Amino acid sequence: METARYDFIIIGAGPAGLAAAQYASRAGLLTLLIDESAPGGQAGGIVTLENYPGIFPPLSGRNFVEMLRQQAVSFGAQLVRTRVSSVDKPGELFLVNTAGRRFSAPSLLVATGAEHRALSVPGEKEFACRGVSYCAVCDGPFFRGGRIVVVGGGDSACDAASYLSTLSPSVTIVHRGERLRAQQAAAARVLADPHISVRFNASVAEIRGTDRVSSVLLRDASGASCEIPADAVFIFVGMKPRTELFDMLRTDADGYIVTDEDMRTSVPGLYAAGDVRSKSFRQIVTACADGAIAAHQAAIYVRSECSAVSLCSAGAGEGRR
Repeated sequence: METARYDFIIIGAGPAGLAAAQYASRAGLLTLLIDESAPGGQAGGIVTLENYPGIFPPLSGRNFVEMLRQQAVSFGAQLVRTRVSSVDKPGELFLVNTAGRRFSAPSLLVATGAEHRALSVPGEKEFACRGVSYCAVCDGPFFRGGRIVVVGGGDSACDAASYLSTLSPSVTIVHRGERLRAQQAAAARVLADPHISVRFNASVAEIRGTDRVSSVLLRDASGASCEIPADAVFIFVGMKPRTELFDMLRTDADGYIVTDEDMRTSVPGLYAAGDVRSKSFRQIVTACADGAIAAHQAAIYVRSECSAVSLCSAGAGEGRR
């Protein structure tokens, strides 16, 4: 199988990956960005992006992601939509294997993000795509006017509830804590919305129905149960980092990849950025910052390696603009 050579390969086309692609390409690195899905990741599902510095009036996450994509491509980044099957480093170069194609580079960025955690309660799998969803923007319009339950108390849950309240007058947030964990502005918006009610100190014990979701069984802190009607259940109970291709890397207790402040992992030339990285605050703005730092450090690393041994493509060090 022929191997295509690059200076810098990025796996994951969310905000971190797209920002890194822009910075690396602008720095003159021949850059490849790989993702099995359309660019954007979770950011593409944001209805109104209102807290990114300098973006005002707010715009949709989808439009913001498209601007990032166009910007990266304008500097020369190449995007390939395919699934990565494995990543190896048999020598000085990283080898990235996909279906029918292989790529190599002296430096690699992991920007694979995180995926939604499941509740793991009866009925969740059974009613997937039949009332159970993890994306309000994707599936909310199917339940216009219906009875909607949102599970979770963080930013994603509150943003989803605010959006869903524009589609239905009956949105119930179920949160196991005593107060919402979301940022103050998002939490205040939810609590002030007449279409949203919040059940604190409660958890979902079972999702019920026949062909589709019809109710949710709740359990409070004392163990008492009650059943409430529901046409849809949107679940936002945290994320799981997508690190399955990189089990050689050091991770924290929750499975997120550990890096230093320059996004360097425990493997030379390998960086991590965005939601897959261990850090205290996960936002689009911090993901973009991670990506920019990683690309800058990768450029330093690649040029250092190029000066020591012939590892790089013809594009490295040319300073293309």
